[in-house]
Amino acid sequence: MRSWERTVVIFVAVASLAGGAARAGTAQPAGPVAPAAAGDLASEVTKLKGEIEGLKGIVPDQSHVMKDIAYHFSNLWFAGQARNWPLAGFYLSETRSHLRWAVRIRPVRRTTSGEIDLRGILEGMDRSLLTGVQKTIEARDLAAFSKAYRDTLSGCYACHQASEKPYLRLRVPDAPEGRMIEFSPAGSGG
Repeated sequence: MRSWERTVVIFVAVASLAGGAARAGTAQPAGPVAPAAAGDLASEVTKLKGEIEGLKGIVPDQSHVMKDIAYHFSNLWFAGQARNWPLAGFYLSETRSHLRWAVRIRPVRRTTSGEIDLRGILEGMDRSLLTGVQKTIEARDLAAFSKAYRDTLSGCYACHQASEKPYLRLRVPDAPEGRMIEFSPAGSGG
């Protein structure tokens, strides 16, 4: 059993025991509570393992989340090009949020050369490249935004290469993902 699974099992077991004691209220015995029978605890652990596996089965895989990231990051380009800085800020925020979700789903990727900690890569990208995009949005600087966006695409591709997925090459999008979104700023007549 992996350490995080062990932690969840212990947490749930303790919470179950504490919940039972809380429901009993003042009717708790005055003396020490007898520990659960070993068979009961083993049965509960087995049940919890099954529930954990069931939950893992309903979590979307990382590629699903990356599709969401592509949606937001693509729309970010068009919001910036339209100089709709509030919308660009929204799409940058959604991109960051979904990147964190993708890394929570798979924090470590195994490759032929060893394990790659995606958390560290994301942290570095967030502090440098994505913060750079954020600053260009705040400055409302289209030229700097366009460069920062392209630099971020290069950084994303470097992660794909490190993860042994060089076929996931990125480019500046030629059409927005959100076709029903109005990219021109409100009040611009668009």
